[in-house]
Amino acid sequence: MNLEELAKKAAKVYEQNAKVEAVYIAGSVARGWEDSFSDIELNVLWSGEPTDQDRLSVIDQLNGELIDFYGFEDDEWSETFKLEGVKFEISSFLTETFRGVIHRVTKEFDISLEGQCLISSIHYGVPVAGAELMDGLKAKVQVYPEQLGHVMIDAYSDFGNQWKNRQALLEREDWLMFYSVVTAMQHHLMGILFGLNCMYVHHPDFKWQQHTLDLMNIKPADITKRLKRVFFSSPDQGLQELEQLVQEVQELVREKE
Repeated sequence: MNLEELAKKAAKVYEQNAKVEAVYIAGSVARGWEDSFSDIELNVLWSGEPTDQDRLSVIDQLNGELIDFYGFEDDEWSETFKLEGVKFEISSFLTETFRGVIHRVTKEFDISLEGQCLISSIHYGVPVAGAELMDGLKAKVQVYPEQLGHVMIDAYSDFGNQWKNRQALLEREDWLMFYSVVTAMQHHLMGILFGLNCMYVHHPDFKWQQHTLDLMNIKPADITKRLKRVFFSSPDQGLQELEQLVQEVQELVREKE
């Protein structure tokens, strides 16, 4: 049984609860990016607050092995369990929470990564239950707001003071801080590129970087290989590569203005 089939097996058990309005596959499995290290992410939308028993009974019915179980925090309930040797990560939300997030991001242009990641999960999600509700939610996030892209670009174009000290860190061989700055700059470039390409951020730490860059139309040439060279070349060569990429991304921003 492949991961998507196993996800659907679990989702159908959640669907039996009358309070469950929709279940969809999220994460790498939904996007077709899974590999041998991947787990299964399921998002469950509820009409009312799920009880502990609502959540635990699903794992019992599936004969799953509970790993973690968390109460309500940051607008979600979450648990992790194993089924047939595969780890499941379950995130439960009130449907109204999702509607509020969609409004904040698409109408108020809130660029919080957590909100964008939820919307991205809807956009790419594979519905297993509640198809009509999911179709409605997907329709609301189908068009990326142009103003949201502008806000993203402006926010991630503020590189901060540490970037200005990069040469000093290099010459001092202060490697821990140097590579912290280099990593932070890659985050800034990814944030700008998401805005330029009118794409919701997939993961708060910009996971799946190579897959994501492959989806983008507006980007410097050979950016995936060049970002890799930033880390795997000598420090001075890596920094030169990164500085060149910064210039090229800034030029792409000017061209779009």
